[in-house]
Amino acid sequence: MSAKKGVFITFEGPDGSGKTTQSGLLVQHLRRQGYDVFHTREPGGTSLAEFLRGVLLRPDANISPVTELLLYSAARAQHTVELIKPALSSGKVVVCERYTDATVAYQGYGRGLELKLIATLNGIATGGLKPDLTIILDIPVRNGLKRVARGRATDRLENEKLSFHEKVRKGYMTISKKDGKRVKIVLSKGSILKIQDRIKWYVESMLKRAQYSI
Repeated sequence: MSAKKGVFITFEGPDGSGKTTQSGLLVQHLRRQGYDVFHTREPGGTSLAEFLRGVLLRPDANISPVTELLLYSAARAQHTVELIKPALSSGKVVVCERYTDATVAYQGYGRGLELKLIATLNGIATGGLKPDLTIILDIPVRNGLKRVARGRATDRLENEKLSFHEKVRKGYMTISKKDGKRVKIVLSKGSILKIQDRIKWYVESMLKRAQYSI
């Protein structure tokens, strides 16, 4: 009998949309149901990727768009091979805050870098790994940035102009239209638990389709 393959769920969305809160609630829910869950984030997860996260998000860092793209790709390559793929191979449910779609939205639509180049680098960094389900939490840009500013000091990307964040949000909408089977939009409005209920519906439907069981 072959080993059970894990499932890969990613959370995406503009800054301040609630990815950390909602992914954390989903992880708690799945663990209560008896699932073996690995929760991680990008950029980050590994010691190298966390170091690169610090470089990329430092408010005073002067980083060109191409350098930014390559650093995110390097962090993702290490994260994928060191943590994500082993977790999937052992049959875990992997829940990751941001993955390849973030690079398409931020460096592609936000920075204006060539989408074909980004697709190539994403493919190299992940070895072709794609999520089974991606939840995009959508929120108007101004609302999201207000949330971020209330909670903590803002990072380099959060400090970008409003026009940049609008491009990122539109990029996410384009991604969802191109890959509607994998990517689901959840509006980040209403109570936290109501939003979580919508997410759980998509996750449970995906697990059923994938015939994934505890």
